[in-house]
This record gives sequence, C-alpha cells and structure tokens, in this order.
Amino acid sequence: MIQEKTVIPGLSTREAEKRINKVGLNELQHKKKISPIVIFLSQFNDFMVWVLLGATVISGIMGDTADAITIIIIVIVNAILGFIQEFRTEKSLEALKNLAAPTCKVFRDGRIKVLNSIYLTIGDVVVLEAGDRVPADGELFEASGIMVDESLLTGESVGVSKDSSSKKCNVFMGTTVLKGKGIFKVTRIGMDTEMGKIANLLDNIKDEKSPLKERLESLGKILVILCLVICGVVTVLGIIRGNDVTEMFLLGVSLAVAAIPEGLAAIVTVALALGVSRMLKRNALIRKLPAVETLGCTSIICSDKTGTLTQNKMTVKEVYINGRIVELEREKLKDYEFFRKALVYCNDCNYDFNEKYMERALHGDPTETALIKLFFEDVKDLEGYIGKAERVFDIPFDSTRKMMSVIIKESGKETCYVKGAPERLIEKCSFILEDDKVKPLTFQKRKRVAAFIEAMSSRALRCIAAAYKEEGLTKSEKLEQGLIFIGVAGSIDPPRLEARDAVLKCKLAGIRPIMITGDHKNTALAIAKSLNICNSEEQVIVGEELENISDKELDKRLDTTRVFARVSPDHKLRIVRGFKKKNNVVAMTGDGVNDAPAIKEADIGISMGLSGTDVTKEASSMILMDDNFATIVAAVEEGRVIYDNIRKFIRYLLSCNLGEVLTMFLASLFTLPNPLTPIQILFVNLATDGLPAIALGVDPADKDIMRETPREKKEGIFARGLAEKILVRGCLIGICTLLSFMISRFYGMNLVACRTIALATLVMSQLFHVFECRSERHSIFEIKLFTNMYLVGAVTVSIIMLCSILYVPFLQNVFHTIPLALNQWLIVLFFSGTIAMINSVYLFIKTK
Repeated sequence: MIQEKTVIPGLSTREAEKRINKVGLNELQHKKKISPIVIFLSQFNDFMVWVLLGATVISGIMGDTADAITIIIIVIVNAILGFIQEFRTEKSLEALKNLAAPTCKVFRDGRIKVLNSIYLTIGDVVVLEAGDRVPADGELFEASGIMVDESLLTGESVGVSKDSSSKKCNVFMGTTVLKGKGIFKVTRIGMDTEMGKIANLLDNIKDEKSPLKERLESLGKILVILCLVICGVVTVLGIIRGNDVTEMFLLGVSLAVAAIPEGLAAIVTVALALGVSRMLKRNALIRKLPAVETLGCTSIICSDKTGTLTQNKMTVKEVYINGRIVELEREKLKDYEFFRKALVYCNDCNYDFNEKYMERALHGDPTETALIKLFFEDVKDLEGYIGKAERVFDIPFDSTRKMMSVIIKESGKETCYVKGAPERLIEKCSFILEDDKVKPLTFQKRKRVAAFIEAMSSRALRCIAAAYKEEGLTKSEKLEQGLIFIGVAGSIDPPRLEARDAVLKCKLAGIRPIMITGDHKNTALAIAKSLNICNSEEQVIVGEELENISDKELDKRLDTTRVFARVSPDHKLRIVRGFKKKNNVVAMTGDGVNDAPAIKEADIGISMGLSGTDVTKEASSMILMDDNFATIVAAVEEGRVIYDNIRKFIRYLLSCNLGEVLTMFLASLFTLPNPLTPIQILFVNLATDGLPAIALGVDPADKDIMRETPREKKEGIFARGLAEKILVRGCLIGICTLLSFMISRFYGMNLVACRTIALATLVMSQLFHVFECRSERHSIFEIKLFTNMYLVGAVTVSIIMLCSILYVPFLQNVFHTIPLALNQWLIVLFFSGTIAMINSVYLFIKTK
C-alpha cells in the first residue's frame, strides 16, 4: 500500500493548466486531417464523373442546355451524399481513436487522478505499474523491481531494469512496464520526447482495411469492366440503328454511372463505422475495424471470471485461523494480529479522496479492498494503523508466482508478510501459527488445511492465504521460503445478474462460452454451474493438468471442456491455439500484461477497459468499457447485424443496377427504342441508390439473428444463395420494366408516356425490393414496416422525388416526363409490385 507520507503532492490543477497553455499538450504531431473541402472535391475525382461532365458540356454546346444543367445538378447532389457518408465516417473513426487514447495515474492536488495522457505536463508526478505504457519522458525517483521494455526505441527485446538509486534513471514515452512499480517526474512531453524524434514513423502507419471492403473493391473493378462492356454494346447498337451519336454516347455514360456500384465500398465503411458507434453505446470499443466482421463469426468466447462473469464486488465471507472458521467481527479479529498485518500491510490499495461522497475512500483491486474492509471500516483508522509501519522492500504479485511479499519495519523490527493463492503459499510454509505459537507444519496439518480450503472453494469462495516470517529476511525471492502459515480469508464475488442470460444467448447462437480463471477449481466450478456454463467436474481442466497433457490429448479434451481453472496467462496462449486449430473463431479476454500474447493470437482479442493494462489494450481488437461478459455477447450480436446489413444493401444495389443495365441491353437487343433517356437513368440512380441503401445499413437485427449458427470466417459475401437472389431479382426488375414499356407501346401511347411508365416502374420496383432486402429469412409480411423509420423516410423521399418529376411542370420538361393517369399507374404498380408480392408469398409459405 502506498502510504500517505510517501505521496507526492505533484502539481496543482491550476499550475498544470498554466504549463499546458505554455508548452502545449503531450501529443505527437500527426498528419494533417483532411479538410471537409478536400473530402467534398474528392467526390468528383472519378473517371466516370469526368466523362459524364465532359459529355454534359458537349450536350450543352449542342443546345441541350436543360439536360446539361440537370445532369450537373444530379452529379453535385450525388457528390454531397458521398461527402456526408465519408465525412461522417471520418468523424466516427476519429472519435473512436480519441476514446482509445491511453490514460495514466498522476498526482494532482495531492491525490492520484486518472487522466488522458495528453494532459500531462512538465513537472507532473506519475505512478507506473506492470502493464502501463509510459506516457512521457521522465526521471524515476521511486522504484520497486521495475523492468521496462524499450524495444520500441532501441530494438532490444530484453527488458531493462530500472534502479531509482542511480543518478539518472530515465523512462521514455511509449515504452512498456513489464513488471514492478515506480513513480517518475515528467521532464519532457510531446515532440520533445525520444518518441517525438521518431514521430514521422507513426505517420507512415496505414489504416487497416476491412477484408470485406477489399473484396468488394476487387468485385467493383470486375463489375466496372462488365458494365462498361454492356454499356458500350448498348451505345454501339443504338448508333448502328441510326440514333444520334451524341445522345447514344451520353446514354452509355449515364447507364455506366448508374450501373456501376461505385458507392459500394463507401457504404460498407459507413455501415462499419455506424455499427462501431452502436457497439460503443453498448460499452464495446472497437479498436480495429476488421474485428467487426470477425465478431459475427465467433464460435468460442474465452472469458475471465472475475469482473467479467462476476460483479467484481468482493466481500470476505469466511476466515480460517487456528484450524477453525472464526467469526467475522472486527473486535474479535483484532486478536489475530499477525493475520491482520499480513492482509493489510501486504496490500497495494491506495486511499484517495472520493469527490462523489466528499470523503476519503479505498482505491484498488476488489479482492485487496475486501481484505482491508474486513478489519477497517473507516479510512482514518486504516491510515493511523499503517502509519506506524514502513514498507522497506516488496516483491509484487505476479500471475505466475501467485503471491506478493513485503518487508515491514515496525518499532525498529523487520517482518516479512506474504499473501497469495493457498496451494502456492502453503508449499513455501514450513510452520503454522496455532494459538499464537509457531509449530511445525506436518503432513497431517497440511492435509487438514487443504481440506478446509477445498470446502471453502466449493462454496464459490475465493481463497487468499497469509503467512509471515521474522528471520532470514533476504531481499530476493528466497524471502518466500520457510514461512509460517497463518490462515485463509474466503471472499465471494457473486455472478453478474445479466451473465446467465448472456450465456444462454451464446448457446442458442451456437457459441461456446469458456471460463478461464486463476481461481481454485471448486470456486470456478461453483460459479460456472450457477451461470450454466458447465454442469460437471469432468468439464474442468486445471493449470497443473494442462501442463502435463500433450497437445493431442488437449485437442480431444477441448470439445468437452468448459472451464479452465488455476491457469496462468501463459496457458491462455495454448488454449487459444488449441481452439483455433479446431477451426474455431476465438474471442479471448484479458487484462494483465502477460495476457497480451493470447489476446493478439485470438481472432478477437478483448481487453478490459476498467482493469486492463495499456499493453493488453494495444494488443486487443476490442475493449470492454464495463468489463462485462454480456457486452461481449452484445458485440457479437452487433457484428452479426452489421454483416447482415452489408449483405442487405449489396443485394439491393446489385439487383437494382443489374435491372437497369438489363432494361437498356434487352431493348437494344430487340431493336426497341431506348426505354429511358440519359437524364432519366441518372435520376433513377439518384432516387434509389443513395438514401435507401444507407438506410439498410442501419436496419435493426432479425429477431432470430442470435439463433443462427456462426458463419464460416472464410465465407464469401455471396454465399448462402445471395448471388442467386441478386441475379433472379435483377433480371425480374429489368424484364418487368421492359414489359411495362412494351405494353404501353402496345396500347398506342406516345414515346414520352411509355418512357415515363418505364421510369416509374423501374423506380417503384426498386423501392418495393428494398423492403424485400430487409431479411433473407423472412417475408415482407413478417417484418414490421416501422421498425426501420430511416428506411421508411428514405423511400418516402424517393417517392416524393418521383412524383415531383411527374407532376411539377418545370421538372416534366427537364426529365421528359408526363403526369401519369390512374390506368397508367395500374400498369406501373402491376409490373413493379406483382413480382415482389409473389416472391414474398413464396418466402412466407416456405418459412412456415
């Protein structure tokens, strides 16, 4: 425990603000952000747009001014929609980067505060612990077994020990504390640090592209070539039939612009960014965009127990001393002074001022605070108690040793106190304290103590043992030999109320929840049973057993194992690799620095936002802001929703674009007049491609999305019949549009009327189809219309746009349309709605 007399006041808030204003923030210079103007202008940096604008200029010179102006307006409106998508994406991703900024513990106004590291300034006093990333350059003036990884600066992979007794013991921004603790004073910040000298290297790091986005960009290139060929054929056939060359050229370009899904990759990015924002609202912070896709494939979730599946609110329920369970009354516990000193002195809790309750409060690991509260209710009493003692040496807790030791000097006498996992600590004990007398720890006594610990663990109690010694106090790990066993405290950390429902949700979704914990086997089993993760002891593997079985044997056991108990972080890596070897997509949680390799190895590395170290967060794909297992399940659900929504608008865009191309191609093939003019084709693209597609990107989840098995990680975007759906529906849209055009001609309507009917049919076919695209498993009759008001709004806007060009006289002249009569609308609705209705009835019957 950091004692009050060792606390450095540090800077005052006012003084820190003055220095920040004078020397700036503690941040590295990055590439300049792209300005909104540049983003907007980049929307015009497209070959097809250039060609279209060039053709428009030619059209204007030849006297068709109205068409030329309208096309330019449509191009600008499309650019505005593209700008909104891209700008919103940039803002979302920037906000997420800021949220992921590292924090640090700093002394301000005489107490420890957790700050975003950019607000550090020269003269600040910072606390470092294992797993922290050093937030600035500075000089260590207090250190306890601290070792720092400086490979980022030096290239040396071996950790560097730091000794605060040396004249200059420096730490550097960006390096990582591997173990130990320390306090340093900031001497350099931002670009003045050693890291600042190599800041340009950071600017060369490229943002990760989603694999899905890369696949769609490749697909886009193929579609561009295909569309250009078809549009070229349409143009050439029109010219051969004697149509005006300029008109056919403009028609071909317009059709290419409408047919090529140039916004596909951009909409994917928007969908991912919006999904990430939704995840953040559910306390899951995505650090790497590709993780969003992978989340939907998750088949195994390996989760820590404490704080993730449980509430992380430890309370001591039982104490075993002198061979029996004793009463938990503070006055009576004072009789066991060695036990109290071991658990209070050998403790890393801090006491700090709580602004919410306007009083001093404990701050630290829940288990350690529970041990303190066993003996002290008031922080002032605690301060008075530990103020009489001085910590002269310590060996910090680590997950491999599972112990912590301190040497305390009290009234001129030094004593070593140790606490840790009972089975590890008892191995180091040669004696036992019974009735205030030190006696040999015989085999029978060991057996009796082990039986008590076993019984406590079976009641889901987390056991912490205490020991001490007064002789042979060498300041090394040999200190932890020949100890005197005192007793055991059993704490309980009840399961989270929402965890059981989250586990059930996992099982229904075909996902196996796996508990991984450092706790005793019985404790882990009791909690796992209460959460319905497992139901028998045969489904548990302990760390010692894990070390003694071969990979082949582990491979067999993984199919039935649901709990790993008493494991170290090193074991986690082996567990992850084992599950991945069996073609599972693995999500793994962790908080300590030693968890980083397993988190990096996992398909989805998940770090703890509240208790996680900077190293773990850097290695992870996702950060749990509330350290809650239910949040992981919520993130998996969101990952599935996002992927489903991407499939929805891919289905919609490609079906509609295929319908547009086929309409024109078949008309040319059958030597019919062009069913649509260039400006009408561009209007269809504007009215149907933009807003409805974006609205599909925020569609709520299917009600049974978490009752489907996880998809394969390597599954193509067109798997599960999507390609067939696109092909069939695209052909039907094209054929129905052409049929409406031909029927109109059959009834003797003029060309303008026929084209107007074809235009309305094409637009309405696509707007009906957008509702079909809301689900691959359910018909329109099963999907509630108003569960996506964005889509209802988008379709409404598209219909208003269509009616405007049909009934506003000025727009009629621009788009070459006529106002449709009731009988003409019947043709439109028959051809646009009948196919959608038949398809929905078929799907409804099929799913019943």
